[in-house]
Order: sequence, then structure tokens, then C-alpha cells
Amino acid sequence: MSRRPGIRQRGVAVVTALLLTTLAVAIVASLFWQQQVQVRSMENQRLHFQTRWILRGGLDLVRLVLRQDLVDSHGSTRADGIWATPLAETRLDQFVERERIQNESFDATIAGQTYDAQSRYNLANLALNRYVLPGQVTVFQRLLQNLQLNPSLAQTVAEQVARSQVGSTTAPAGSLPGQLPVPGGNGQPMELVRVEDLLSISGFNQAAIEKLRDFVIVLPEGSQVNVNTAPAEVLSALTDLSVSEAQSLVGSRKRSFYGRVDEFDNYLKASGKKRIQNVEVAVLSNYFLVLSRVRLDRAELVSWALVKREPTGKTSIVWIREI
Repeated sequence: MSRRPGIRQRGVAVVTALLLTTLAVAIVASLFWQQQVQVRSMENQRLHFQTRWILRGGLDLVRLVLRQDLVDSHGSTRADGIWATPLAETRLDQFVERERIQNESFDATIAGQTYDAQSRYNLANLALNRYVLPGQVTVFQRLLQNLQLNPSLAQTVAEQVARSQVGSTTAPAGSLPGQLPVPGGNGQPMELVRVEDLLSISGFNQAAIEKLRDFVIVLPEGSQVNVNTAPAEVLSALTDLSVSEAQSLVGSRKRSFYGRVDEFDNYLKASGKKRIQNVEVAVLSNYFLVLSRVRLDRAELVSWALVKREPTGKTSIVWIREI
């Protein structure tokens, strides 16, 4: 009978030791887990930065190509220029510095495509110095109609663009007296930055945005549509050509392009057509959109970038947007 207390004490000691061991194992496991999470987080950050450096390298290549294109194009930007050649998915493993653990393998690739931003209609053209430009409204109305959207929305968009502008209220060439929109309320309307911002205007829904996405753009300043790269729907909006007639014009660009604006006007004149009044066009582009896709190990970066090319050949990145 005298041994039972000692047995119980030893039993309690064993249980206590097991509990302490379990607690120690749990603490150590937790520390290892936290360490693994931190290591993973640091690796993710490294991949994050590396994909952006690869993206920057790809954009620098595009800028170089655009500078060379300006030299070779002799004052015009055409749809079959070297800048328009897509970059197929290219492996970069041998060019990327990264530690390898136990001979692990990973994919490092980049792919991309450059588009002429001035092949699209620039919504910033709708107003200048807070004045709506009637000729530009007509162009946008015709474009909306070509895309089977409500053309009356063009005036609403133009008024919002005008109200959102900051600066003088000097009437620009092409405006009409009394067309200065008066800002309503105490605030200033949201400035349009991208096509999706049209959702803030009553009458536009996501389906309309998808229809417009490949035909309109918002650039930092007014610009002229390049008739060498514009699609048929935009060309038809700029002129009194029907969409089918504009498609024939697009087909003819595969054989020849316009080196000067007057060559385009002569084509229209020979067809008994003309441009919308007070709306200028161009044959040379200054803005380009670059779609990039970078893959590095388990990280992926897909982005759009807007590149501006000055008449001197100098290029700069206006913005980069991840998607």
C-alpha cells in the first residue's frame, strides 16, 4: 500500500514530461513554419522584383525598335512596320540570375505585342480648354453607331471630358459659341483615364465597354488618328465612308500605305468622299500600347504600357498597368 503514492507521482511526472515534450515540439514546429513562411515571402518578393526588371528590359527593347522605326519609316507609321512584329514566347532562363536549389528547374519567358495607340479614337479629342469640339463629337457618334451603340452618348461623354478639364476657357478652333459645359454641383467630374471609366456615365455598361475596348483610348493629350493603322470602324467614323467601304480601304493598305495626309484625302476625293469637317488625321504615330507577359517560376506578370515617341526619336514610358 505504501508504494501507490510513489507510483502515482512517477505517473504524473511521465505525463508532465510528455506534455512538456509535446509543447516543445509544437513550439519548434511553429518556429519552423514561421521561418518557412518568411523564406517563401522573401522568395515571392524576389520573383516579384525580377519579373518587373524583365518587363522593363522588354519595354526598353520596344523603345529601341520604335526609335529605329522612326528613322526607317520616313515620316509615316504603317501597320506592317517592324514595331508591329509580335514577340513570341521566348525563354530567358539563361539570362536570369537566380539561385538554384538541388538543380531545380523553372520557366522564365517573355512574350509581347505592340499596338499603335493612335489607330484608336482618343476620347481626349472630344474637348479642348473646356470647350466641346463638334467635329470630334460627330466622329464619336459615328463610331458608336458603327459599333451598334447609342450615338447620343457621344455628347454626354464630350461634356464630361470638357467639365473635367482644368485650365483656361479660351474657345479653340472648331468649337462653337455657347458650347462651354457648365460644371454641375460643387465638385469636378472624374477625369477619364481609361476606357472602363465610361462606366461612370449613364448609358454605358460592361457590354458596351467590351465593344469599345479595341476602338477607343484615353491619351494624356489630344491626338490624330493614324489612317495607316486605324480599323475600318474608326476610318468610317472619320469620313463619310461606310464600314464596308472602309474595309476595302484597309485591304488596300496591305499593298500600299499613305506617306502624307493629302494622299489619303486624294483617295477620298477620287471616291467622292471626304473627311469630317474640322477633324485632322495623321500618317505618323507618337503613342504605342505594349502588351507584355512575363513568367518566372511560379510568378506571372501581365501588363499594358503606354510608350510615347517624340518627333526627335526620344521615347518614354507614360504608364504601366498590370492586369
